[in-house]
Amino acid sequence: MKIWHRFSDGIPDYLARHYWWAYLWRPGVWFFDHQPIINAILFGQYKRLLRQTLQCLESRPPGRLLQLTCVYGLLSPSIVNENKDHSVYLCDVAPVQLEAVRRKLNNEGHNSVCLAHMNAEKLAFKDDSFSTVLVFFLFHELPADARSRVIDELVRVIEAGGQVIIVEYAPLPTHHFLYRIFPLRRLLMRLEPFLAEFWREDLAAALHSRAKGYGKAFERTRADYFFNRFYRVEVYQEG
Repeated sequence: MKIWHRFSDGIPDYLARHYWWAYLWRPGVWFFDHQPIINAILFGQYKRLLRQTLQCLESRPPGRLLQLTCVYGLLSPSIVNENKDHSVYLCDVAPVQLEAVRRKLNNEGHNSVCLAHMNAEKLAFKDDSFSTVLVFFLFHELPADARSRVIDELVRVIEAGGQVIIVEYAPLPTHHFLYRIFPLRRLLMRLEPFLAEFWREDLAAALHSRAKGYGKAFERTRADYFFNRFYRVEVYQEG
């Protein structure tokens, strides 16, 4: 039996098959949740991306905030600390990730956060439940069909006038040295098997397409780029 099968109970196949070592294996969870490692993975851009994300959240509409999947680093504790007057929901399909973020939040005295064991492809929340949905480096780790379902779900649960904040790789970076130098691009593709496909997807068009089915519409109100347009932080406003 292949190693990844040991992590497949209740876990999407693509996650267990391609990312067990980073998100499901306890030693891996411990290892990757350290600032130097996170910063290295993001080529030294983590603090800039974190700072920009938190800045975007400062002007979000009041109401409940949903963070799709737990993430390594300081993001979740920072969000909870800055949104004490509003409900914050963190959801993830992997129990080990929820355990890790729970320990992190409890260590800082944040006990009122709702941690939800859910697959982002099929959320158990009602329509129009959140004023803000944050997606931090999730889309590029999903195959196209799963990504489509997650987009559909976040459109469904966002309320009128709400905001979607997306932190991700920027569109196809043909100018960037990490793409132009073949061995580096090959290594990145090896570690991120769905990135090549994601690079070519028009996220704004995907949001607009799904929004029509729910009588909603999104406008991109902000787009910031980092590391010579290798990463992006985007804000989409409903209405």
